[in-house]
Amino acid sequence: MRELLAGTAVIPVITLERIEDAVPLARALVAGGLRVLEVTLRTAAAVPGIRLMVEQVEGVIVGTGTVCTPAQVQLSFDLGCQFMISPGATERLLSAAEQAPIPLMPGIASVSEMMRCMEFGYQDFKFFPAEAAGGAAVIKAIAGPFAEARFCPTGGIGLANVMDYLQLPNVLCVGGSWVAPPSLVAEQRWADIERLARETVEFCAGR
Repeated sequence: MRELLAGTAVIPVITLERIEDAVPLARALVAGGLRVLEVTLRTAAAVPGIRLMVEQVEGVIVGTGTVCTPAQVQLSFDLGCQFMISPGATERLLSAAEQAPIPLMPGIASVSEMMRCMEFGYQDFKFFPAEAAGGAAVIKAIAGPFAEARFCPTGGIGLANVMDYLQLPNVLCVGGSWVAPPSLVAEQRWADIERLARETVEFCAGR
């Protein structure tokens, strides 16, 4: 995951409601400088939408989000995704991901959950829900006893607080939906989304 996310400060977290939005949305985000996208497996449009992104959008790096089962691990690889992100981690999920040819970033909200994932060899984690679980202060505190761990906090993050996380040395990147707000996607305002992506990249450039 660290190699895949090198140079990435923000991962847009996308929940597709319509298949036809997949390609123009991905193209807008890539044009704005955000190439690594997480598409959550929460909707009927997710699977066909991911397939279209992978096939038709040049330069995009697509990963599945809300990966919760071994079947979704296999699905992620079959779709041509390059990574997976889960909101939590069970032993069945971690065992299935061990056999997968693409990396999983397991979700944790506590040190005990993180230690369980570390027993499976993981060092990179989604910290979720970030703000509700204690925010940047918790991630900063974890750096002491677990200096090797790195995090992608997600949940409640926007431009107002994103630098609180990105300034921490144990934060790889952050995940957020503010770059592609559902209202703009619903209205197919791709130029506005491209502008938001570009502004986000410029804002976070000095991390």
